[in-house]
Amino acid sequence: MENPTFPRRDPAEADFWDLRYEARFVPWDAGKAPERLRAFVAASGSPRRVLVPGCGSAADVAFLAESGWDVLGIDFSRQALAAACAALGPRARHLRHGDFFAPIPEAPFDVVYERAFLCALPRRLWEAWARRVAELVRPGGALAGFFYFDEGDRGPPFPLHGQAELDALLGGAFELTEDGDVGDSIPVFAGKERWQVWRRRGA
Repeated sequence: MENPTFPRRDPAEADFWDLRYEARFVPWDAGKAPERLRAFVAASGSPRRVLVPGCGSAADVAFLAESGWDVLGIDFSRQALAAACAALGPRARHLRHGDFFAPIPEAPFDVVYERAFLCALPRRLWEAWARRVAELVRPGGALAGFFYFDEGDRGPPFPLHGQAELDALLGGAFELTEDGDVGDSIPVFAGKERWQVWRRRGA
């Protein structure tokens, strides 16, 4: 089946994602919690407060809620949230329409979980993303998740061009504490993503 054709939109705007969720074209969505996230939760020892930005259809939010974590998933695409609410049922209370760059009353969080959010943002927003993550994670907390590395500039997904680029974005406020292979990537990310945990400096 050929990919659908969409009108030209800026991926920094909700319309870009609304069109894709409305057409049910979501090749970035695994539909289940990945092994690395499951291991991270198991190793954490106790539930934590976590933000999932760009939560999409929210399979990871459902897993975190089922694990007893105090999770909030946000997305600025109303079509994405409609799909997520339908999938989560009673756990839809963990979802909210919201903009990552706007105030979030619950901040700061113990963890911000990254999955296909940074690579959904045009590169012109990456420095703002890094500053915002530092605001949202409490000192001693963590940015944990998946980071997409590849060549080229077209997207989404927009790739990091190497570890040095991510180090430059995060290294001032965070320290890299875990870096590992990903064994259950979906096709669009296969062989091109790393699981990483970054500890927020200051505690």
